[in-house]
Amino acid sequence: WEICNKIGGIYTVISTKARLTVEKLGENYIVIGPDVWKQTAANPDFKEIPGLFAEWKAVAFMEGLKVRTGKWNIPGSPNVILVDFTPLFPEKDTIFAHFWEQYNLDSIRGEWHYIEAAMFGYAAGQVIKSFAQHQLQDMSNIVAHFHEWMTGAGVLFLKDKNPKVSTVFTTHATALGRSIAGNGLLLYQNLTKFQPEKTARDFNISAQHSLESIAACEADVLTTVSEITGRECSQFYGRLPDIITTNGFDESFVPMAPRFQEMQTAAKKKALKIASQRTGKTYADDTLLIMTSGRYEYSNKGIDLFIKALGQLNNNKTGSKKIVAFIAIPTEHDGIVEKNNKNHTSSDDKFLTHKLFHPDHDSILNEIKRQGLTNDEHSLIDIIFAPVYLDKKDGVVDMAYYDFLIGFDLTIFPSYYEPWGYTPLESIAFNIPTLTTTFAGFGDWAVKNSSLQFKSVTVIDRQEGETEAAIVQIANTIEFFTGPFDQQENRNEIRQLFEKARWQSMINHYFDAWSEAIHRSETRKSNLPPTPPTDSLLLKAQGYSDKPVWKKILVQNILPKTLIPLKELAYNLWWSWNDDASQLFAGIDEDKWKQFDNNPVHLIESLSKDEIDKLTGDEAFLQVLEKVYARFEEYMSEAKNKPEEMVAYFSMEYGLHNSLKIYSGGLGILAGDYLKQASDSNKNLIAVGLLYRYGYFKQSMSVFGDQQAEYTEQKFTQLPLLPVRHANGEWVIVQLVFPGRNVSAKVWQVNVGRIPLYLLDTDTEENSAEDRSITYQLYGGDNENRIKQELMLGIGGVRMINSIG
Repeated sequence: WEICNKIGGIYTVISTKARLTVEKLGENYIVIGPDVWKQTAANPDFKEIPGLFAEWKAVAFMEGLKVRTGKWNIPGSPNVILVDFTPLFPEKDTIFAHFWEQYNLDSIRGEWHYIEAAMFGYAAGQVIKSFAQHQLQDMSNIVAHFHEWMTGAGVLFLKDKNPKVSTVFTTHATALGRSIAGNGLLLYQNLTKFQPEKTARDFNISAQHSLESIAACEADVLTTVSEITGRECSQFYGRLPDIITTNGFDESFVPMAPRFQEMQTAAKKKALKIASQRTGKTYADDTLLIMTSGRYEYSNKGIDLFIKALGQLNNNKTGSKKIVAFIAIPTEHDGIVEKNNKNHTSSDDKFLTHKLFHPDHDSILNEIKRQGLTNDEHSLIDIIFAPVYLDKKDGVVDMAYYDFLIGFDLTIFPSYYEPWGYTPLESIAFNIPTLTTTFAGFGDWAVKNSSLQFKSVTVIDRQEGETEAAIVQIANTIEFFTGPFDQQENRNEIRQLFEKARWQSMINHYFDAWSEAIHRSETRKSNLPPTPPTDSLLLKAQGYSDKPVWKKILVQNILPKTLIPLKELAYNLWWSWNDDASQLFAGIDEDKWKQFDNNPVHLIESLSKDEIDKLTGDEAFLQVLEKVYARFEEYMSEAKNKPEEMVAYFSMEYGLHNSLKIYSGGLGILAGDYLKQASDSNKNLIAVGLLYRYGYFKQSMSVFGDQQAEYTEQKFTQLPLLPVRHANGEWVIVQLVFPGRNVSAKVWQVNVGRIPLYLLDTDTEENSAEDRSITYQLYGGDNENRIKQELMLGIGGVRMINSIG
């Protein structure tokens, strides 16, 4: 899930070992990730190479797979395939039903984050199956390695659909372990007492645990990152890990001197500047900078203990050296806080780089206040909370995490639940002293692999249910670094430990796991039938097909010059509240006018050549047309005198005319009347809505007297709708990021006198069948579809306005 998609520690695992893996396997090492960025923005991690695996991509397209190929923009530049899993959403129930029958996978309680992850895993399995069959000659040594429960469906898919592929499943943290620890229960003391299925139900993670545990048991080889998590696997999966794949770090991510010193100085300067902006103080260059970072898991990550230790130190006021502590923990925020301390609008602003959505309920902010940390002139310790991902574009730090980390003097990670713990390992890679615990996989490993005589790596012995001793140890460690210490001894100890923690020392665990998977699957493979040849698929992929390819074309009547004003009038609903204009259209053919629901566009499109020629020779008709059109032009010419201030009006429905079925009742009629009156009053207003393919239902009665809902498809070519295009002629498209995919909407325009009404339409080929139906019916579908409609109208409408300027 974290290939070219940076979220957390798994990204670090895979990205930092990529260079050594590519050195050993070359082009035979391919990583697969979710295509979640699509066209929303340029993915900094992905360099697309359309020609990479071009022949296979053609085959994959024929099989219904939507993939992009290229390179992961990291050291080693491994080949990458990004797969769009959103086309599987309409099939999710069928897929889950099959997995229930095949593996007893319990997906019934799976919420959306489970569904999209499972569909990605399934799609990744499809990619591997297709690639193996059509791109590779020999399938005897193919290993598919799946990381975390989010990819578990791929293990199940391959075992069912292509068992010739050997599989490895790595759990970096168990879903149950994280939930138990995060809810304040004693995980390790009571490990054997937890009943996995019952506990999963209690924490509402039944689907997630089911997928994780079944994938762990069905894979040829199970690995995990530490002995601590290995004990969880035994209890929660009923299977011990085959290999402990301890994590490492690639030092190529660390800059060399003198660049290291330049970046260190720049990062320290930036951190002190941010602190000064928040507190209004000036900080000396020797201010001790400390930081904690990671997921927002308040207790699991020991954030509570870190803040309490700072409070204890601040209250004792025993040191003379100023301390600035940063908490870089991403959470929901509402933009940056004003830089000038004098303009604080909230007492919280002196702590925050970004405004929190719910500051009164934020655990970190509340703990800061409870500990009496005030960032005032008397404080020994000032604390800054940056609730953002450090991705170079947060608006305050504007540095990547490693570029900012390098400027700190000490990092603190007093975790309770931490199967590995990359953050302290990253710190020592950048030569920064760090603190971790015996509950962290890295801390446990460090104790067993180094004497740790100095404070360069402090591993505190946390005890379950007891925190005071840990708080004192954290405070003592911080206080130690405020005084004089032998920096060279500390650097030497850090370097010695990091030498053992480099991927060069660790990566063989992965190679061993892959070899073991091939060995264990040999018996299964020997009993399988040979794979059928695929030449016919390759021929089809190259374009040889006996199936027709359908393309949409638009056919419209071309009117003679004298009748052009007629079409302009038809495409502006001004006619609908001006009787002389509506009578003009009715006079063309009264029967058709009634038949087509008083729709002038449909009427004009229905005219034969003979009927058009007859109108062209009808002087009386042309005189009326000229008179009506002159009044229309005069009316429209006043639009240039609109006031400068513009108003954008949003509504789910507009009742403008019964031929345009985008309304149901009173709200729509009211909105439609607003637009007509705004036009007559020459207000500077634009309107935004949705274009419904089937509109609102028409009521009828069955023979039994029951109400029946009938939906009739609207033909957009017969309505006063105009595509909205950019200057280059391309149709204006807006996109929203929905879970796991982008949803596109075309923009249409309806002219309501002087008022433009813009309508968003998701019934476009870029979308899946499910997403195309978002704008099928006004107030149609379930609650989820209603929310999708509201998101498209609100967020999509604003983006549309920004797009057209």
